[in-house]
Amino acid sequence: MDTVIEATLAFVRDNRDWAFWIALVFAMGETTAFLSIIIPSTAVLLGVGALVATGELSLLPIWAGASVGAVIGSLFSYWIGWRYGDAILRLWPLRDHPDLVARGNAAFQKWGVVAVLIGHFFGPLRAVVFVMAGISRISPLLFVPVNIVGCLAWAYVTPKFGEVAGQVFGWLWRLITG
Repeated sequence: MDTVIEATLAFVRDNRDWAFWIALVFAMGETTAFLSIIIPSTAVLLGVGALVATGELSLLPIWAGASVGAVIGSLFSYWIGWRYGDAILRLWPLRDHPDLVARGNAAFQKWGVVAVLIGHFFGPLRAVVFVMAGISRISPLLFVPVNIVGCLAWAYVTPKFGEVAGQVFGWLWRLITG
């Protein structure tokens, strides 16, 4: 998995004009049910944020691409849950992780539609929260605006955290090496 992340970051570094599209694809993968389990999107977005810290990239196209990708992936996942309902819970990997489904249900019981916003920031929930919102039949009029706010915030915070971490590590490195 590390090789995929390193190769992707090298590709982004060498093809800055593709940063928007790469961020879109990885954010879409991260917020799409089932696909999010096999794609190391968060690590890539954090790494891309570290490239922002070096000055090699601008945060704006990454944030824009990740925002659009997150909206696409989460809306698709919501639709899957809405369309297929409880039947989706009998498919891999959800059938093998009833604890994850239980956590998703518990989040909706406790927080309602705000669980969608919270789910963007917790990896284990991110894999199921949008599907669970669809299965729970949360109104699209409630889901869509809360989800868009969550997508915008997550798409900014994730690479920004990588940028800040990159700046801290750079500062520590300069401090140690003189």
